[in-house]
Amino acid sequence: MSDFRLKAFYSVARNLSFTKAAQELFISQPAVTKHIQELESIYSVRLFERRGNIVSLTRAGEVLMGHCERILDEYRKLEYDMHVLNDEYVGELRLGASTTISQYILPSVLAEFGKKYPKMKLSLLDTNSRNVEKALRDHAIDLGMVEGVFHQPSLKYESFLYDELVPVVASSSSLAAVDEVSIEDFKNIPLVLRERGSGTLDAIESELGKAGLKLSSLNVLMHLGSTESIKSFLKYRDCMGIISISAIGKELKNGEFSICDIEGLNFCRHFCFVSEQGQETQQVEMFKRFMLRHLQSIGK
Repeated sequence: MSDFRLKAFYSVARNLSFTKAAQELFISQPAVTKHIQELESIYSVRLFERRGNIVSLTRAGEVLMGHCERILDEYRKLEYDMHVLNDEYVGELRLGASTTISQYILPSVLAEFGKKYPKMKLSLLDTNSRNVEKALRDHAIDLGMVEGVFHQPSLKYESFLYDELVPVVASSSSLAAVDEVSIEDFKNIPLVLRERGSGTLDAIESELGKAGLKLSSLNVLMHLGSTESIKSFLKYRDCMGIISISAIGKELKNGEFSICDIEGLNFCRHFCFVSEQGQETQQVEMFKRFMLRHLQSIGK
């Protein structure tokens, strides 16, 4: 029901790219341009400045952007609320989740949610925790799920699952011969860890700080952008990774990896829903309730 021209404008304004907007909206670039031109004609203003490949908002574009976010949010709420009156759950829910949650927690949740609410349109942004929080502040998503221990004061966090990070090595590694190492030995062990901005690295640094250690005092070989990359790296290099227990269960059972505890260190954190203060919609609340029930049903 919402004016598609506003969706086109919002997509261009958020991406600062007509090409990306066309891809996001599944329409041609000339169609995007036509929608923008119609809005500019209606209000007798220019909404974008284009210098070569660089697109920027004009003052009028900035004003429309502020209104557009609120209008499109209200349209989504309206569509949901009106259909709920007939016990139909229709609408759009834009999710964002850190990589670990996206890969190891959400697949079964999204599959079951889709079965129960087939008319609800879901989208998922898969990135690290810092980028999820940024997407929330930029109104690119409605609900985030992050794994960090450092919280932004402007956002609301609600824990939904406890998670443990475990030091793991490949079974073929020389480190697999021991069950536990001292902190002094740990300082010298080659490590492969997640990248800056990831909740996993935040949790590791937080626990190291409690023991008076800094990341710079460790022998970090490399930072990688996903847990799967770390697992693959461990198979080819005699080193250690620290990853979520949720991501390694199958490999531990199959004997591909083993846990090597570090004396005095206990890496843990909570997975959290994150939303803007006072901005939770009924769709968001419904999804959170569904996810909590589903995780409980599968023993998480």
